[in-house]
Amino acid sequence: MSARLLDLKLLVLLSSVCLLLACTSGRQQASQAQNSKPVDFTGSWELDYSQSDNIQARLNSLVRELRRDMERRSQGGMQQGPAAVSFGSSGANSAPSVIGLAQMAEMITRSALLEIEQDEHEIKVKREENFALGCEFHGGQFHTVETPLGSESCGWSSHQLVFRILLPEGLSIQHVMTLGPEGERLNVATTVVSDQVSYPFTLNRVFNRFEPGSSGYSCKMTLTKGRVCTTQSQ
Repeated sequence: MSARLLDLKLLVLLSSVCLLLACTSGRQQASQAQNSKPVDFTGSWELDYSQSDNIQARLNSLVRELRRDMERRSQGGMQQGPAAVSFGSSGANSAPSVIGLAQMAEMITRSALLEIEQDEHEIKVKREENFALGCEFHGGQFHTVETPLGSESCGWSSHQLVFRILLPEGLSIQHVMTLGPEGERLNVATTVVSDQVSYPFTLNRVFNRFEPGSSGYSCKMTLTKGRVCTTQSQ
């Protein structure tokens, strides 16, 4: 599968997921119980670029891991299988597949601002320039929603809030939200898995709590100039 075709399929799938998330909130089924002690994520959060993962560094790390795996197989006299990296133009662990996985992770973690609303019954994570994540709480149990595209689930795992989306084409997305000890920092670990790549790709995005309008400036990421900050009118 070419990188361009993979990206196109990912965009179509994500667009469909966005629509499904907006209309399937009432069709949840209780499944595996978790150790539930809800954490309050309510508030406004701004991405801390200096503390968040660098996507190029994470991609380099994944490529090194795949190459080490290939070397171990070669030294052990094993035939190259799905876990070996080819870096060709097609097949498992090909360059387009690996790069496509990283690009998907970057695309779904691009939001620089989060606005989180939460009460004892549900949480809604509004993400700038991306679809919102929502979860209803029912006695601390994990919940799953079946959709035409696969399944979506969410719930508490100890003090962490977990969202999982299983998609066709062997793709899955997981977001794990963790609040810092002082309640002023939020980590969102997003993991993307593809059956075309032997290892998952994870990006950690770190957000700091802030009061909207209090900083006197606002920032956003652009493709051409990177992070761009402007003063806010009072």
